[in-house]
This record gives sequence, structure tokens and C-alpha cells, in this order.
Amino acid sequence: YSGQREVVAEEMGHKVYGELMRYSQDLKAERKHHLQEGRKTQQYLDQCWKHMDNSKKKFERECKEAEKSQLIYERLDSDINATKSEVEKAKSQLYLRQHMAEESKNEYAAQLQNFNSEQWKHFNVAIPQIFKNLQDMDERRTVKLGEMYRSFAEVERRVIPIISKCLEGMVTAAKNVDERRVSAKMLLKCSRMSFACSFVCVWLVVHRKSLLSQIPPSIPPPSLPSFPSGHFHPPKFSTERIANHLSEMRNAKSKIPSFRTVKRGVRAPTLEDLSHLPPEQRRKKLQQRIDELNKELQKEMDQRDALNKMKDVYEKNPQMGDPGSLQPKISETICNMEKLRSEIHKNESWLAEVEGKHGSRSERRSSADVNHHAPHGRESPEGSYTDDHSQEHRSPPQPDPHEFDDEFDDDDPLPAIGHCKALYSFDGSNEGTLVMKENEVLYVIEEDKGDGWTRVRKQGGEEGYIPTSYVEITLEKNSKGAVTYI
Repeated sequence: YSGQREVVAEEMGHKVYGELMRYSQDLKAERKHHLQEGRKTQQYLDQCWKHMDNSKKKFERECKEAEKSQLIYERLDSDINATKSEVEKAKSQLYLRQHMAEESKNEYAAQLQNFNSEQWKHFNVAIPQIFKNLQDMDERRTVKLGEMYRSFAEVERRVIPIISKCLEGMVTAAKNVDERRVSAKMLLKCSRMSFACSFVCVWLVVHRKSLLSQIPPSIPPPSLPSFPSGHFHPPKFSTERIANHLSEMRNAKSKIPSFRTVKRGVRAPTLEDLSHLPPEQRRKKLQQRIDELNKELQKEMDQRDALNKMKDVYEKNPQMGDPGSLQPKISETICNMEKLRSEIHKNESWLAEVEGKHGSRSERRSSADVNHHAPHGRESPEGSYTDDHSQEHRSPPQPDPHEFDDEFDDDDPLPAIGHCKALYSFDGSNEGTLVMKENEVLYVIEEDKGDGWTRVRKQGGEEGYIPTSYVEITLEKNSKGAVTYI
């Protein structure tokens, strides 16, 4: 029965799990590609809107200048003290401003028509096509899952007849059990074990001196038990104490390699909180250490529960052993549990500190999105310029430029907040770091949080951490001022 279960597990790992992992990676790459296409179309529409808005503002300025020139010409034309040259100059200036206003009007009309056309293509062609591609991808994913379910069902179907025979054989074997024969075998085994225990106790008493000479001086030697004359009964308390001492000897011997490694001193000293590592690698190491400590804590808890159950058995059946002999081991287990809980709490606080530093990335990303607002008020003047916007009825629709940001915001890279130049080379051998050559220029995407590491991006898109002291950093003006430091 166990062998058939292994067959099912092997088939699942080879045909189902591995295939699904590969297909999941392909789907992730395809989905990222579609979302990038959607982001590009949204950015192109925003760019068209910006050009139209600039032409509109230019048209408004030219209209104001033309009206101002009109007023100046009319005032000089009606003034009897104005010279003919002044009037002619004002008239030529008026014609020039009117011509510039007309050109601005034509440019604005062309930009408005282009924006309306691109907006129609965006919402009626580009976006529906992207959504259709995503829908096709999801349908293919559903079909693939159905194939995997069928593969799993086929594997189960092949082993069901064999498993049924195994279960029938188990039922038959259970019905054919001879309780008398099994009981006789158990009694024979118990008698052999009792004889073996008596022999071990005699051997321990005979070789007591040689055993005590191997016990460390810090462990007090056990007292020699007394036996009645002519009779030998193996005492339970003496065997337990000798077993405890032998266990302590093994523990003391297991610590010798750690002392040798301390004596060698070949490794460089590392900090207990792993602050010498890059933030990402430090987070992974701390999480790994916490998982290991939790496993050790679970082992200690299981050992405590087992000792408590054994103590209850001894209390109910004193002939099996002394309950008081288990109390020191229970106390030691509880002490170990408290130490492990303290270590887990300390490492969790360090992990929270690292994750708190990484939390600032999302804040900077949201601040970068705030700086991307598009202008409002898309009213368009009609005919000559007027200050009353309620009379302007040729305004285009007002789409929110960030209406689809949430749909295409997956896997958005962090914006660059500056650049840096490498003063020295860096091999990037640790996990999470980046290889850097001397005089290489990199983009800064996250500042040093006080741990001596800066997150950067190469021209090819590769990201990682480098030592802050190895580069000369220049931040952009729109981030935190033009700052240059080494």
C-alpha cells in the first residue's frame, strides 16, 4: 500500500507539479508583457493630451495679445496727437498678433482632432485587444488545469485495483491473527529483555570505577548502591543516574568541534543581528534563523509533553520508576524553551526593523505617482478669446489620466531618484548585491537607510545593492534637492 502511494507521489511530482511550475512561469511572463503594453498605450494617450493642452494655452496667450494690440491700435487711431508712424506701427503689430493667433488656433484644432482620434483608438481598439489577450491567457490556463486534473485522476485510477487488493490482504491478515501465539511471543521477548537489563546492570556495577574516571569533574559521582547479602536486585534509581551521566558525557564530547573552530579563528567575526549583510539577504537569513528556532522550540515542547506523560505513568504505577527522577529533565526542557522563545523574539524584532526599512519603497512609489498629475480644465475657446468659460461648448471629454493606473501597476519598477558613479570595483558575491565596475554609471532607486548599502539599477534593468562608500551619488532635483556626496 505504501509503495502504491509512492508511485502516485512520483507521478504527481513529474507530470503534474513540474509541468504546472513551468507553465506558471510562462503565464507570468506573458501577463507582464500584456500589462506593459497597456501601460505604454496609457502613456501615449497622456502625451497626446499634454500636446493638446500646450497648444490650447498658447492659443489663449495669442488671443490675449491680439486683443491687447487691438485696444492699443484703436486708442492711437482716435488720438489726434498720435503721429502717423505710431499708428502704422500699432496697425502692423495688430496684424502680426492676429496672424499668430490664427496660427495658434489652427494648431490647437489639429491637436484637438488628433487627441480625439487617439482617444477613440485607445478605448475602442488598444484596451479591448489587451483585455482580450488576458482573457485568452486565462482560458488557456483553465484548460491546462483541467488537463492536470485528468492526469492526476489517471494515476489514481491505475493504482486503485492494486490498493484494493492490498487492503483486502490487510483485512484477511487481521482476521487470521492468533492472539495466544502473539501473546506467547511477547512474553518470551519480555523475559529476554529483562535478562539483558539485569546483565547490563551487573556489568555497570563491575566496571563502575572505569566509568567514573571518564565522567567530567563537574559532575558529582553517583553513590554506590548497597545490595542484600546473597541476593542481587537491579536498582532502578542507580541505572537511571548512570544513564544520565553517560548522556552528559556524550553531550560534552559533542561540544569539542565547536571549541576547535573557535581556536582556529579562520572566519571573520560576524554580527549577531546580521547587520553586515545587504538588507534583502539579511531579511532572508533572519527568516531562516527564526524558522530553525521555531523547529527547535517545537522539539522541546514535544519532549516536555512526553516527559510529563511518562511522569504521570510513574505516578500511577510506582513500580515502573521514580517520578521525581524526571523533574530535573522537565525543568531543563522548560528552561530551554524560554531561551528559544527569547531568541525568537529578538530575531523577530530585527526582522521587523529590516522590513520597516523596506516599507519606505512603497511610499516613494506613491509619491512618484502623485507627481504625474495631468492638467484639468479641458475647455477650448471658440472663435475669439473670451474669459467666460461657460460660453465654450467645444470641449473634448475629460478622461482621468490615472483611471487605468491600478490595472497596469503590477511589477512596476521603482523610479530612479538619481545616478551614481563607481569609484571602485565591487564583485557582488553575496546574495542581493550587484556586480559593479570602476567608473560605471548606475541609476539610484533607493537611498542608504543607514546600513551602508544603496539600491541601484543598471542600464540593462538589473537591480541590487552596492556599498554606499564605493560610489559618488547625485540625486535629482525633483527628489530631495540636488545633493552630491561620496
